Amino acid sequence: MTVNIGLIQMSCTREPDRNLEKAIARVRQAAALGAQIVCLPELFKSEYFCQSEKQSNFALAEAVPGPTTELLAKLAQELAIVLIVPLFERRAPGIYHNSAAIIDADGTYLGKYRKMHVPEDPLYYEKFYFTPGDLGFPVWKTRFGQIAVLICWDQWYPEAARLAALGGAQILFYPTAIGWIPNEKAEFGKSQHSAWQTMQRSHSIANGIFVAAVNRVGHEGENSPGGLDFWGASFVSDPSGNVLEAAMHEDEENLVVACDLSQVDTIRTQWPFLRDRRLDAYGGLSRRYLG
Repeated sequence: MTVNIGLIQMSCTREPDRNLEKAIARVRQAAALGAQIVCLPELFKSEYFCQSEKQSNFALAEAVPGPTTELLAKLAQELAIVLIVPLFERRAPGIYHNSAAIIDADGTYLGKYRKMHVPEDPLYYEKFYFTPGDLGFPVWKTRFGQIAVLICWDQWYPEAARLAALGGAQILFYPTAIGWIPNEKAEFGKSQHSAWQTMQRSHSIANGIFVAAVNRVGHEGENSPGGLDFWGASFVSDPSGNVLEAAMHEDEENLVVACDLSQVDTIRTQWPFLRDRRLDAYGGLSRRYLG
């Protein structure tokens, strides 16, 4: 079975309604190109507000499911596509999550993923905003295949990708907001991007699955020191780790990539990493450090 997945690489403004309007238009474009599963970037309805700690930014959050998922469920049903919708979730007073809603091709809300690994770095002050996820690493059976969704910082953790694969995922989506600090770009930019892509390609290889990473583009952060240059470069890798297609660093772009899901079984029989795992020897993974 071949499935066409669509990645919406877009720039974002301070105006949620404008971002949502753009996202809807670009989803329609991707569907017109044949996309059957479409993923938007992390926190696409706003600029990446985690560059600073501001109480006022909590007003950007919403219920999930809620107004945006209801609107986009109608779009998914109209276009007969699966939609992955990353949102800033307001769960309860004082409890907020970095989440993604999954909507099936008939408009059914299937559930959500809450970002499990929450970073705290210069210009990525996410611990101020987000409670770590508590839903684990679910896999959803959609009209067009079995998918899992992780978010940005989750990309760096092989344990998360492994659990998604063990749950039956054929495609692993990573909606993302990652960029360069401008004054570091000349020295570290190339190696940072290379590490990011290499890490995710390794998840494809180690688990025999497709990986799809979708990032935003553009400079954001006039009110923070230097801001961030989001590096785009959304891509899809196959179960052998080959990059099937990648977007540019600077431009908005819709990627629509055909994925032959039969490759998952084929590659796993050629490279049977899941078969040869030593479950009896991995107890140390439940400890913080063994030294």
